[in-house]
Amino acid sequence: MGHHHGHNHSHDHSDLKGRNLIISILLNIIITAAQVVGGLLSGSLALLSDALHNFSDVVSLIISYIANNLSKRKASFQKTFGYKRAEILAAFINAATLMIVAVLLIIEAVERFQNPQDIESNLVIWLSLVAILGNGFSVLLLKKDSEANMNMKSAYLHLLTDMMASVAVLIGGLLMKYYQLYWVDSVLTFVIALYLIWMGFDLLKDSTKVLMLFTPDTIPIKKIVEEINAFEPIKNVHHVHVWQLNEDEIHLEAHIDFNKNITLSEFDIVLREIEDFVFNKYDINHVNIQPEYGKDDVKDIIVQD
Repeated sequence: MGHHHGHNHSHDHSDLKGRNLIISILLNIIITAAQVVGGLLSGSLALLSDALHNFSDVVSLIISYIANNLSKRKASFQKTFGYKRAEILAAFINAATLMIVAVLLIIEAVERFQNPQDIESNLVIWLSLVAILGNGFSVLLLKKDSEANMNMKSAYLHLLTDMMASVAVLIGGLLMKYYQLYWVDSVLTFVIALYLIWMGFDLLKDSTKVLMLFTPDTIPIKKIVEEINAFEPIKNVHHVHVWQLNEDEIHLEAHIDFNKNITLSEFDIVLREIEDFVFNKYDINHVNIQPEYGKDDVKDIIVQD
C-alpha cells in the first residue's frame, strides 16, 4: 500500500535534454578529431591526453543520451520499474571512465616527463582554444540539468573537466612557445589527471550508493521510526527499508504493529498521515506499509531479509 507524490518532468524538458546532449556529442567528436591530428603533428602529450579525455566525453555523452531516452520508457510486466535506473547506471559508468582515463594520463605523463620532447606550440595553442570554446558551449547547455540529475551531472563533469584541461593545455602551449618549457606539457597532464580523479570520485560514490540500495544520507531512519511510533494507534515500527530508486524517487517500506485490530478504512487514514508526514519532512514519495496486529516476528528496526 502506498501513495505516490510524483515529480514528473515534461516531455518538452526531456526532449530539450536530449537535444543538448546531441549538440554536445557532435561538438566533442569534432574537437577530438582535431586534437588527435594536432597532437600527432605537434608531438604534444597534453593535447593527445586532452583528445583522449574528449573521446571519453563522446562516449559518456552517448551513454547519457541513451540513458535519458531509456528512462522515458514505460514499465511492463517484465520491467515493473521501467528503466528508471538507466540514468544512475550511466552516471556510474561515466564516473568510472573518468577515473580510468585519469590513471592512463598519469602513466603517460610520468613516461613523457622522463623523456621530454620538442613540441609545436602554435598548433597546441590554437587547438586548445577551439576545445575551450566547444566545451564551454556544451557546459552552458548542460549546466541547468546537471543540478537536478545525476546522469546529466556526470556528462556535465566530463565536459567541465575537459574545458579546464584545455585551459591548462593553452597555458602550457604559451609557456612552451615563449619560454621553451617543454616539461610543462607532462606536468599539466599529471595535474589534469589528478583533477579528474577528484571530480569523478564523489559521483562514483553517490551513484554506487544508489545502485546498492543504500539509505540516502539525508534520511535519519531512527528518527523517522521514533516519529511514526508516536502516531495513534501505532505500537511499533520495524523491518524498515529506505532506498533511492532514481533522482526523483525515495522509497520507504516498513512493517507496523498496531495497538488494536483496526479496520482497513482506519488503516488507510493512518497510512495517509504517514505518507504526508514523510513526504513533507523528508521528501520520501513512495511508501509501502505492511500492517500487523499481534504478529510474532522480529521487531528490530533493521532486519536482514
